[in-house]
Amino acid sequence: MSLLKAPIRRLRAVRILRPLAERDYALLTGGSLISQLGDGFFFVALAWQVYQISNVPTALSLVGLAWTLPLLLFVLIGGVFTDRYDRRWLMVGADVVRALAIGLMGVLSMTGVLEIWHVVALIAFVGLGDAFFNPASTAIVPDLLPEDEIPSANALLGLIRPLTTRLIGPAIGGLTVAAVGSGAAFLFDAGSFAVSALAVSAIGRRPRADVADHGLGQTLVEIREGMSYVRATPWIWATLVSAMLSLLVFVGPEQVLLPFLVKNRLDLGADALGLIFAVGGVGSVLTAIAVGQLGQPRRRVTVMYASWSLGVLLIAGFGLMTELWHALVLSALGASLFELGQIIWTTMLQQLVPRRLLGRVSSLDWMVSIGLVPISFALTGPVAAAIGPERTLIAGGAVGAVLMGALLFARGVRDPERDARAGAVA
Repeated sequence: MSLLKAPIRRLRAVRILRPLAERDYALLTGGSLISQLGDGFFFVALAWQVYQISNVPTALSLVGLAWTLPLLLFVLIGGVFTDRYDRRWLMVGADVVRALAIGLMGVLSMTGVLEIWHVVALIAFVGLGDAFFNPASTAIVPDLLPEDEIPSANALLGLIRPLTTRLIGPAIGGLTVAAVGSGAAFLFDAGSFAVSALAVSAIGRRPRADVADHGLGQTLVEIREGMSYVRATPWIWATLVSAMLSLLVFVGPEQVLLPFLVKNRLDLGADALGLIFAVGGVGSVLTAIAVGQLGQPRRRVTVMYASWSLGVLLIAGFGLMTELWHALVLSALGASLFELGQIIWTTMLQQLVPRRLLGRVSSLDWMVSIGLVPISFALTGPVAAAIGPERTLIAGGAVGAVLMGALLFARGVRDPERDARAGAVA
């Protein structure tokens, strides 16, 4: 044990790394790091594979719809299960499902028989796994750390997520796809989910409250309890509604049309798309380091809304780009702004929502905020065909920015920052 004391002391000396001194949180973070690195491979490989099979935006729109629809349909159940059962095993099960689905996708790709309907069917299982993993991964953090370490933990996550999914993963993944094809990248991602499952399974068990009735009636009661809390908390419901409306108009165009324009307008390859994601990761990493060391802003609700709104507006720039460096600058700035807002949002949920409700509130966060995303994916192909991909991106970014900031000044939305200032004065 004495050999571990010096490394632990060094971790605690760096504010953003302090949570890693807790064994179970270190396991969660290690598994997440590997899994998200695999996701960085997957995002590039998926877009490029789909456009190799069918070089029209409608194809990737269909895949995005198949991915997000199961998440939307099952995430409330995932939230109830998160508050009811052992969160570790929900996460392990979700990792196993996603590993199998993406692994099969990789095998089909490497054997040259992968078709769009295979991708659509298998990506639906990935969305199903996300529906159970995402609420549990948010809700488990306060189980593993003291409350005063939660802001640092979210800043650390804000460092790891872009470093892996937007920087290292896409950069290496893009080169991998360009060199040997998408199948190898899919298989790497599948293996990363297996590593994550092993790491999470090693986390120590936390006691869960027993629920006498586990039937449908009790499940509906628990869902209603979470909904009632969200409706009574302005800063939560307003942010979810703003995100839902904004995502409707920008997420489909960004996810579907950016790879299309890189391939067809800039006439570049998968390595360039990976580079665009990677540069965005640099911006996110720098933001996470700054927040981790300096702390979060006092007016955190206002800053969160402002950063997300400006980040969405920058997406319109992708519709105007004519050179690779345009996309690189937009990606770096936009990702930095999105990361700042995400760190603030996750920290507020974990600090201000009662722990017994956190899984359900997290699931409502996913369900409401992405509630219209399947429609966004479904509309992107037809709209781009009608008015062009460039105009679709410009309109999505501009309108999305307005919708994102629309409810900042609604009554009660900024109460958390007012309460924080009042507490500081007291």
